[in-house]
Amino acid sequence: MANLKEIRDRIVSVKNTRKITEAMRLVAAAKVRRAQEQVLRSRPFADRLARVLENIQSRMQFEAADSPLLKKREVNKVTLLAVTGDRGLCGGYNTNVIKSTEQRYGELKRQGFEINLVLIGRKAITYFQNRSSQYNISASFQDLEQVPTSKDAEGATSEVLSEFLSESTDRVEVIYTKFISLVSCNPVVQTLLPLDPQGIAQENDEIFRITTKDSRLVIEKDSAPANEEPKLPSDVVFEQSPDDLLNSLLPLYLQNQLLRALQEAAASELASRMTAMNNASDNAKELAKNLNLTYNKARQAAITQEILEVVGGASA
Repeated sequence: MANLKEIRDRIVSVKNTRKITEAMRLVAAAKVRRAQEQVLRSRPFADRLARVLENIQSRMQFEAADSPLLKKREVNKVTLLAVTGDRGLCGGYNTNVIKSTEQRYGELKRQGFEINLVLIGRKAITYFQNRSSQYNISASFQDLEQVPTSKDAEGATSEVLSEFLSESTDRVEVIYTKFISLVSCNPVVQTLLPLDPQGIAQENDEIFRITTKDSRLVIEKDSAPANEEPKLPSDVVFEQSPDDLLNSLLPLYLQNQLLRALQEAAASELASRMTAMNNASDNAKELAKNLNLTYNKARQAAITQEILEVVGGASA
């Protein structure tokens, strides 16, 4: 009978676990739609801002511009900004970003670049801090909102922008999980700075390539997105110099780019957690079913044994 009690306890434990995983799945499902809508709502502003920035860059060709964004400086130092979550229970979401960061770090290291890390999310911070002898960490951020806001992106933006403008780094790349659908999320590498590729970008680098089409997320594979806005005429007179305009728009653009990456990462995390909890609930249901069968078989065997003992005793 002790064996039957152990099986009963396991059945109760599995059912309680299934209640928890099902509740987490429902919470993630409720949040992921809101996160997805926020990602899509941020698209028009980001795309328009990118086009305005391109127009200003085009106009600056007619001026004696002196902006760090337009200087073709040699790349010696690279900053990798990795975005993970603060919590687990979301399948391979955090692991995939960490692996992509390690892979990109190794590739750049073999090419002779000096690399430092800016980490967002407790999972990435814990992982790389435990390996601080192998990786150079310059800054870290955690405890962001579940659905990130511009305030969440402000700190990381200020960090990478100051490093780039002070020439502490020559290139900034963000590694995050791109939200494709509820069942498909892939880590990607996107260049934040400089504005133009300099020959070391990966094949899937997404410089200015994330756009919307028919209210859906679309990734353009060109080296830069098509600019549908008309170019600024060369005889336009700015009240401020193009340098001042560009330097004013750059922090806003970078913050928006990073915010968009954080929002997509948050949507991906929630989708991964929803999928993981759904799989866990299905596994718990199947396990409870198998345990019930095992319990019934054990109970039937015990009853049969007791009957045999009674019959044997009576015949004796």
